[in-house]
Parts: sequence; structure tokens; C-alpha cells
Amino acid sequence: MTHETPDQLQTILKVLVGSQAHGLATKESDRDFRRVYVMPTQHMFQLGFKYQATQWTKAEGDETAWEVGQFLMLASQCHPLALETLLAPIVTADEWGQHLRTLFPAIWSPTQAFEAFTNYARNQRTKFLDKKDDRPAKYAVAYIRVLDNLRELLETGAFTVQISSTALGATLLQIQSGEMGIGHVIDLGEDLLQHCQQHLRDCTHAPDHKLVQDFLTTIRKAFLV
Repeated sequence: MTHETPDQLQTILKVLVGSQAHGLATKESDRDFRRVYVMPTQHMFQLGFKYQATQWTKAEGDETAWEVGQFLMLASQCHPLALETLLAPIVTADEWGQHLRTLFPAIWSPTQAFEAFTNYARNQRTKFLDKKDDRPAKYAVAYIRVLDNLRELLETGAFTVQISSTALGATLLQIQSGEMGIGHVIDLGEDLLQHCQQHLRDCTHAPDHKLVQDFLTTIRKAFLV
């Protein structure tokens, strides 16, 4: 595995996310991306070093980027956006990025996933009910989608990013078009939450954070120049 010169930040993984990846895009939909990069390890030895905050840029589409250490911290906390990055359609990935994606089973834990995904869902539900940005359907779709992602994760160990191809796809298209009333959306969300609670009780999956730490140690050594 090779890396770039010290004044450069090497992208190891870039994926397509948002409605394009979910199979819910309309003519007005942008292309959204997430990216994981690595900084030279020697930069971390500087006095007062702090990880860069999550970066957001808008060029060919909206892009969110994380340094690999920050990304792994978020992923191990089961942040839905970080876990989705490990499953979403690849735009570019080097050997490090490919290896990173294989860590998905080692990273997530049932209890943390339940807490993180339901918190995210509640936030989307609030925005939906408040009609934030005059786009309630957008937040209603996100509310239901993330709960179904959680249900599938706890049941099978992964989740389908292209959710339009699942049994819930047609329902999400109805919500997106505004054909489903507020009460029906909330009822569907509560039903999914109950399924998630049941699957959490039955889920025996355990993370392997040593494997994740070993990857981070290896990549830090490789980028020590």
C-alpha cells in the first residue's frame, strides 16, 4: 500500500450517499458523497494537535469528509452516517479503503446502534413534524428509512443502502410524494421501532474493537513519514 507526500491528504474511500444511493432520487436531486482520508501521522505529533472537524464542501455535489481516526470513532459509536459509508456504493477506494469496509462487522454493536439510530430517527421525526425548510416529506422519509435500516441491521448484521429495492421502497416513495398522511407515517415509525426493540433483545452480535484498533495502528504506522 502506498501513500502520498506529507503535504497531501490521501483519500482512501469515497462513496455515493443520499437519495441517489437510496434509489429515491428525483430530477431535482443532487449527488451527495462521503469521503474518508488519512493525514500524515507526523502531523499528530505537533503541539496542540486536534483532529480537523468534519469537512463539508460543495463542488460536483455535497461532500462530507472525515479523517480516518475521527471516522472510526464515529463508526464505533454507530453513527448512522458513518456506518452507511461502509456499505454505500463506492466511487473510489484504494486498498486501505477496501480494508476499512471489511471492518463493518467488527465496528458496530447492537446497543450502540439502537441508541444512535433511534436518536437520529427522533431528530428526523421532529423536523418532519415541524415542517422544517418546508420539506416535511424529506424528513419523513429519513425518519422511516433509518428505523428500517436499524431493523435490518439488528436482524441480519447489515442493511440495504438502496432501500428502494426493499419491501419498504414503495411506501417510502408514497411518503416522498406526500401521499401518506402524518398519522400513518408516525404509526409506521412506531411499528418499526417495536420491531427494532424486539430484534435488539434477540441480537447476539458482538463487535471486535481490537480488530478496528489494529487497523488504525497499522495505517498510522504506514503513514508515518
